[in-house]
Amino acid sequence: MNIISFDIEEWFIERAFGGGREVRYREFDEFLDKILCALDARNIKGTFFCVGQMAAEFSDVVRKIDAAGHEVGCHSNTHRWLNKMTRDEALEDTKAAVDALEQLIGKKVKSFRAPAFSIGMANKWAFEVLAECGIERDASVFPAVRDFGGFAEFGQKEPAIVKCGSTQIKEFPICTAKILGKEIAYSGGGYFRFFPYWFIKCEMDKLNYAMNYFHIADLLPESNKVMSRVAYESYFKEPGTLLNRYKRYIKSNLGKSGAWNKLLKLINSTDYVNLDQADISIDWSKAKLIEL
Repeated sequence: MNIISFDIEEWFIERAFGGGREVRYREFDEFLDKILCALDARNIKGTFFCVGQMAAEFSDVVRKIDAAGHEVGCHSNTHRWLNKMTRDEALEDTKAAVDALEQLIGKKVKSFRAPAFSIGMANKWAFEVLAECGIERDASVFPAVRDFGGFAEFGQKEPAIVKCGSTQIKEFPICTAKILGKEIAYSGGGYFRFFPYWFIKCEMDKLNYAMNYFHIADLLPESNKVMSRVAYESYFKEPGTLLNRYKRYIKSNLGKSGAWNKLLKLINSTDYVNLDQADISIDWSKAKLIEL
């Protein structure tokens, strides 16, 4: 089972942190059209995790995704990381996002992904928050150590049922591969841009389950600029030192020139489903129960 997913936030991020440049909006629009066309040519439906404010500020983008028959999931309301919020803040944020998306598309939003995969052991209460907001399945667990935390203690690389308090939720974790003794999430983000196609495809073919995740900004061929200190600290909520900003610059630009062609090759050679389709096909009575 191969799941394809996209995190849709670029339009909102550009307005909030990039100055709202129309040329950037057009680039995002054009690239979204390319993605939708490529998926349609293979009759593939993906899950598109949309920031709630996209429904308010860029409703045409969310409507276009929904009209093409793809699943609209939730990616928080303003792309704040859950591990930087209190439980009450996360509840308010998620409720607002889910409500905005549901009001726009007229359908129940069942799937969620936290920005930066920001659910871990320290804020495991997030699963209870998601359930309270009507979310039935989550794709936020990064079962390895990463820059922004990760959830190495999760110990599961395939779909599982998470039990937290009185809540149960279906979890679709990111898949990883062990490279030089370290678990690496090769199937999306910077590592997808870094590793060659043959390696990614080979690792996916070894598994019964793989989750690909993409951002439009990762697929655009041109390089991002070094963020200003103010923009960096506003977005990442950490000191915007020159070192931190250049590290982020390098990570965000590595392998961008070939990323789109790599993704297109994957789409044309892989049978993908979205989370909704995957949920239906899984016998959850045989899934592992993770008690937190």
